[in-house]
Amino acid sequence: MRIQQCEACSHWIFYPRAHCPACASDKLVWRSISGNGTLYTFTVARVPTLPEFTDEMPQLLAVVQLDEGPHLNTTLVGAAPEAWKIGQPVRPVFDERPGNTTLLRYAPTDSSFPCVIAADVVAPTTAPAAEVEPAAHKRRISCKDLDAMQSLVSEAFGDWSNEFAVTQEVIGEFATLSGDDYWIHTNPERAKAQSPFGTTIAQGALVQVLISRLRLPLDYEIIDYTNMVNYGSDRLRFPTPVPAGCRIHARSRIKTVQQVKSGVLVTQELNIHVVGQDRPSVINDLLILYM
Repeated sequence: MRIQQCEACSHWIFYPRAHCPACASDKLVWRSISGNGTLYTFTVARVPTLPEFTDEMPQLLAVVQLDEGPHLNTTLVGAAPEAWKIGQPVRPVFDERPGNTTLLRYAPTDSSFPCVIAADVVAPTTAPAAEVEPAAHKRRISCKDLDAMQSLVSEAFGDWSNEFAVTQEVIGEFATLSGDDYWIHTNPERAKAQSPFGTTIAQGALVQVLISRLRLPLDYEIIDYTNMVNYGSDRLRFPTPVPAGCRIHARSRIKTVQQVKSGVLVTQELNIHVVGQDRPSVINDLLILYM
């Protein structure tokens, strides 16, 4: 790392300036430093500051005081939010992003977190998506056994699915196909200037249908039916937007099971989230009729 120092009064300076803020001298030089410091303050952000950081939620925004004195804004990696303490020693981590951008971040001095995060590596701050269990390990439940079917009803959600990147290209292709090409979805420049979200967002209908690209790791398999029919939805809501560039994943639970004239009707609640977000972007009470 390099920051400025005043040759006239030896004052260390950050951010870069043309004159020393202590003595007003213009005799400033760049000098190498270790980058080490202490954690001055931090906050836990649960809404991503940019779509690129949705895979790291919650994001730890911090101010670090360098050993030389200046304060700088940064983000923290290498420890869970509850493990950080004001005043603890920290060291720099260089996060290489695609292109020519490198982010300066900080990790605990005594941690084994790498000093450099390569451009093709995601900082390991979130748990990976659950693996889909092989079919051989799934419980097999007959749709004709109503008691067994009703045993699937649960207040708890299952494990997370795989993840899918909702890129601007995907949003644009859906706009062309569906005709939903409103500027808030398709015009990044205008969205940056005028949208309350600061970027384009995916169409709600797009995020809903992307459930087909998300493999839910169910631990059961329903058998003994002739036909399985998508019977519609009891409830469909889009509580939060999905900004372009975010990754989504899903989880589900069985909400109700009931015998009807034509078969067994199952309500499966599907929640699709932006990765790292607690609040879902889609809530869909999907009705599935087993006949």
